Amino acid sequence: MNKVNLKEKFRLFNAYWTPKILGEVNNSYVKIFKAKGEFVWHRHEHEDEFFLVVYGQLNIKLRDKEIHLKEGEFFIVPRGVDHLPYANEEAHVLLFEPKEVVNTGNAVSEKTVKDLEWL
Repeated sequence: MNKVNLKEKFRLFNAYWTPKILGEVNNSYVKIFKAKGEFVWHRHEHEDEFFLVVYGQLNIKLRDKEIHLKEGEFFIVPRGVDHLPYANEEAHVLLFEPKEVVNTGNAVSEKTVKDLEWL
C-alpha cells in the first residue's frame, strides 16, 4: 500500500486520451488521462462513467445538453448515454471504471486503448 501523488503521475506521460491505471478498488480501476481536442461519440451499455477534473476544464457533449467541468468538479455519465468528451486546452482527469470497460465503449476508433498501462 503506497500513497499516490496525482501531479507526479500526470508528469509521466504526454499522450492525450490514453488512460493509465493507478490502482484498483474492488472490481474497478482508478485511471487517469490527459484530454485535449475531441474524443469520440460513444456510450457504455452496462457501466456508468465517472469523470473528475484534476486540472483544466473538460466538456462533455450529450445529445440534449453540454456539461462543463472545472477543476474539482465531477460528472457521472449514466450507462447507455451517448457522450463526447472534449477539452479546448489540456485537462487532467481521474476516472473510476470497472476493469472490463473499453475507453471508447461501443465505438472502435484510433483512440481505442486495449492494453492499459499501469503507472
